[in-house]
Parts: sequence; structure tokens; C-alpha cells
Amino acid sequence: MDLGDSGAAVNLIAGLVIVAGVLGVILPVLPGLLLTWSGVLLWALLADVGAGWRWGVLAVATVIAGLGLVIKFLWPGKKLKGSGVPFASLLVGGVLGVIGFFLVPIVGLILGFLLGVYAMEAGRLGADRAWPSTRRALAAVGLSLLVELASALGIAVVWLFGLLFSGAVALA
Repeated sequence: MDLGDSGAAVNLIAGLVIVAGVLGVILPVLPGLLLTWSGVLLWALLADVGAGWRWGVLAVATVIAGLGLVIKFLWPGKKLKGSGVPFASLLVGGVLGVIGFFLVPIVGLILGFLLGVYAMEAGRLGADRAWPSTRRALAAVGLSLLVELASALGIAVVWLFGLLFSGAVALA
């Protein structure tokens, strides 16, 4: 791959943005799904392959991102609503998660969320019944993360197929 070629440079930069987006889903420092989709948008705008391929790949990536965002909020939310964990517990967990993220990078987000939800549920239900409720909240957050990760990986795969089948990358 000759990086002096503008097409190769666009492909490389778009690929790096997509990889950063996928990593941003796993390590919540970057807006992962948005960044992954933005890499495809960058490629669609600047790549020197056929317009049909570029816009088709962007359209599929947009549908995946949109569905991922909707499912990310609806499916875990429905599970949480059915589990009986109140919004106030989730709100306190979220606030403490954000604070924890800045106090203890990366793991502080999870620790703060767990501590916040557990404290609220212990006050509401008692210490003996707080952990099952906290575990259900954590499972819903994990489900949300998995949906976002699957969406980001789906976008990356669609982009790779678009890149390969458009002839933008020589396979020899």
C-alpha cells in the first residue's frame, strides 16, 4: 500500500477511525458508535471508488448505527423496567459512575455505577436484597454495551466488505 496515494491514505485513516470507534465502545473514553460510523462517512466522502459502493456502504452503516442506538436503549430499558429497578437508583449509579470514571480511570465507571445502584437499593430494599437488584441493573448495562459493540463491529465489517468488493484494495 503506497501511502503517497490519496486513496490508500483515505482508506487507512478511515480504518483507524473505525478501529478507534470499536475500541471506544469497549473503553468508554470515546463515543464509539458515532466514531465508527464517522470513519465510514469519511471514507464515503473522500474515497476514490465508485459512488454507488461508497454511498451504499454508508447507507448500510447508517441503518446499523441507527438500529444499534435504538436497540441499545430500548432492550436493556425494557429488561430493567421489568426487573423493578427504579430510575432513581439508575440515576444515582450513573452519576457516581461518571464521578468514578474521573477518579479511577476506566474501572471507576463500573465501580461507581455499582456502588451507586447498590447504595440506593440497600436503602430501598435492605442490604440483603440489594445485590440481586444491582446485578440486574449491571446485566442491563452489559447488554447495552454488547448491543453497541455488535453494532460497531457490524459497521466495521460492512466497511471492510465495501472496501474489498469496491476494488479499493488490491489483494495481491
